[in-house]
Amino acid sequence: MTHIRIVTDSTADIPSEIREALGITMVPLKINFGEEQFLDAVTLKAEDFYAKLTTSAHFPTTSTPSPGEFLAFYQELLSEPDTEVISIHLASVLSGTQRTAALAASMLEGDQAGRVHVVDSCSASYGIGALVVAAAEGAREGQSVDEILKRIETIREHYAIYFLVDTLEFLQKGGRIGKASALLGSLLNIKPILSLDRTGEVMSVDKVRGHKKAIARILELLAADLGDKPIRTLHIAHANNVEGAEVLREAIVQRFAVAQVNYITLGPVIGAHAGPGTIAAFVGTV
Repeated sequence: MTHIRIVTDSTADIPSEIREALGITMVPLKINFGEEQFLDAVTLKAEDFYAKLTTSAHFPTTSTPSPGEFLAFYQELLSEPDTEVISIHLASVLSGTQRTAALAASMLEGDQAGRVHVVDSCSASYGIGALVVAAAEGAREGQSVDEILKRIETIREHYAIYFLVDTLEFLQKGGRIGKASALLGSLLNIKPILSLDRTGEVMSVDKVRGHKKAIARILELLAADLGDKPIRTLHIAHANNVEGAEVLREAIVQRFAVAQVNYITLGPVIGAHAGPGTIAAFVGTV
């Protein structure tokens, strides 16, 4: 019987206890503050990153793992007999991580060749995490590679993501502003409601004056997305903004039927691009 292992990268923002419980392998991206380099979620945790962000003279930059680093992870996993790997990564329009993983997979030789299936999540943060966790659960249930890949696609098609950023500065400096670029230079206290398009590119959904109105608008957008479907999983994420996350959670659970709610902290790489104060709702219906 084939044993399926699940790999992702640190931008999936999956809590370590969930990764460990499901046997998910995480390949870390890198965070750079000037000459200092850290491994996302390994040598630099979220709480330390946000503290450093307020004191460092350097704007954080990020970089992908090398093909050799991915290759080492794959070779170790595939050394187990009858093993295949499904490797799910940050949207290729946002990062070269998925392409690097695919390159590493193509470098495998002998009986390891062709046993790694690299997936573009077309998403970020827990938009990836939800797919990875579902894949790991499917592997544990004994599903085949094809069944897991189909499960990933189904979840991706029934998933909504909305996020509010305190400033567009971080997305702009990180080069990840995508289709939200028209919002640059907006008036004071305009809150952009952002999402990801089907490829994972950042896009502007609306802009509203004031935080309270922005959350009310997110509820309207979710209502249009959901129709009469209940929310199966709600992950509320934040970048060092617990209070804002709680306000968003409370608004959603008061408006909709929600089966499961969890909090997620946006990790260093995602936080470096979204910026501190960001809050987000990751909403799944299947």
